[in-house]
Amino acid sequence: MKYIFVTGGVVSSLGKGLTAASLGTLLEARRLRVVLQKFDPYLNVDPGTMNPFQHGEVYVLNDGAETDLDLGHYERFTNCVLTRHNNLTSGQVYETVILKERRGDYLGKTVQVIPHVTDEIKNRIRQISDESKYDVVITEIGGTTGDIEGLPFLEAIRQFILEVGSQNVVNMHVTLVPYIKAAHELKTKPTQQSVAKLREIGLQPQVLICRTERPLDRDLRRKLSMFCSVSEKAVIEERDVEHTIYEVPLTLHAEGLDQLVCDLLHLETPVPDLTDWGKFVECVISPRKRLKIAVVGKYMDVRDAYKSIYESLTHAAASEDCGVDLKLIDAGSLERGVDAQLKDVAGILIPGGFGARGIEGKINASRHAREHKIPFLGLCLGMQVATIEFARNVCGIANANSTEFDKDSAEPVISLLEEQRGVRKKGASMRLGTWPTKIVEGTLAEKIYGATEVTERHRHRYEFNMKYRDRMNAKGFVISGTSPDGTLAELIELRDHPYFVGCQYHPEFQSKPNKPHPLFKGFIQACLRRKTSGATHAQADQGSPHRVLERELVPQR
Repeated sequence: MKYIFVTGGVVSSLGKGLTAASLGTLLEARRLRVVLQKFDPYLNVDPGTMNPFQHGEVYVLNDGAETDLDLGHYERFTNCVLTRHNNLTSGQVYETVILKERRGDYLGKTVQVIPHVTDEIKNRIRQISDESKYDVVITEIGGTTGDIEGLPFLEAIRQFILEVGSQNVVNMHVTLVPYIKAAHELKTKPTQQSVAKLREIGLQPQVLICRTERPLDRDLRRKLSMFCSVSEKAVIEERDVEHTIYEVPLTLHAEGLDQLVCDLLHLETPVPDLTDWGKFVECVISPRKRLKIAVVGKYMDVRDAYKSIYESLTHAAASEDCGVDLKLIDAGSLERGVDAQLKDVAGILIPGGFGARGIEGKINASRHAREHKIPFLGLCLGMQVATIEFARNVCGIANANSTEFDKDSAEPVISLLEEQRGVRKKGASMRLGTWPTKIVEGTLAEKIYGATEVTERHRHRYEFNMKYRDRMNAKGFVISGTSPDGTLAELIELRDHPYFVGCQYHPEFQSKPNKPHPLFKGFIQACLRRKTSGATHAQADQGSPHRVLERELVPQR
């Protein structure tokens, strides 16, 4: 078994997760079996209760684990299907150690960071080190080298290397090489200081991944090599990509990272075939068609809050040789009217979320999509607001609402899941993880999926109230997917609309670059059909935020 540890220095948000995921892509292309995991130093047990404005998207795994969004990168960029064992926080570590101490597992010994905390961290690496399944384990350490909360993780790595042998490990350090405009030069001192701090802890990186805006010349690489005690060929340039994050594996391959890592780990592998990946990237960068899609959400100031949704739209559009220009709209701005902002879009997507803020704006956007026959995709809360809108404006249920927004609602078309009624703790208490959905034959959903049963990932507390099913069905509101026993509505569609689909689950968590999720693919196809038919559609809007930022890997704050 071989191990790769990815640390970061100078500042956070350098793109360690993307770098680790991209290396995973390259090693898989060399026919190695790869698994990735993320260690987060924060004391939260998981990110499930953290505000999206602070931490971005919560990514849900098959087993219901609420994890860091970097695990989304891991699953999208590789063939990994991850579990709760692939994400570890300081909160989980200390919780485990304290519970063991309370049970008496330590037999009265003094419980300390070394060895008890570090042993728990090393155990998590060993839990996924299954030689029958994997050849390489890539472990990303969150945060920045030198942060006090990250020290136990780095100490655990130092011990782990002694135990498994340095010949089986590569330490990869992602660091910033900033360009100082006034001096007209790149500066290596921040990287030197970061590596020095890492060496104080007892870790010597063998590979430097240099995040930079400008090319690294030979002299600068030589300087970094000398001062950081790293081979010159192991000073890898990771420049800001021009168009899309999916260029990163290609740029790192051009720098020779995958061959370097294989050499350091004494792995003999075939040359990687990146043809399909290159074709996908080409479709993202230079599509023959373009669409403008409105995303109406609550956390629009943070790009990472809906990260998987934006990626899923990119995957689906690229499969149709199409580009997507996102029009990101704060739901609160639509509470007094929607025509001005939605008149020129090819499709409308409403993502999930929690709380009453912006709900009426989302309801108005849903109504606009329904009345103007604009392709619509509602995810989790997006499906729920579409249900409320239809109940109010088509079925005549004027007071229709969700008990999330009005706990005493007289017409609760959306209500709390029965098993949630006694829940008081917030963490990991929702309906989480993969659950089966039975698709109704003859529906649009069956046509989209090409199957009568699927499994999808959930994260919600509220559901459609089945008491209203017949009344709404009579008006054209079709429940096209349910739980196997028929008690929970999982998927809805409108009978007289070209593409109006809402789902209680989160399909964005299962989309991949060369395997877009059927609901997103169907949504993009519907938008293209509408454009072809001559209906009002999107042109490239230079004023709206585009899907890809020119500096996507550079900290935006």
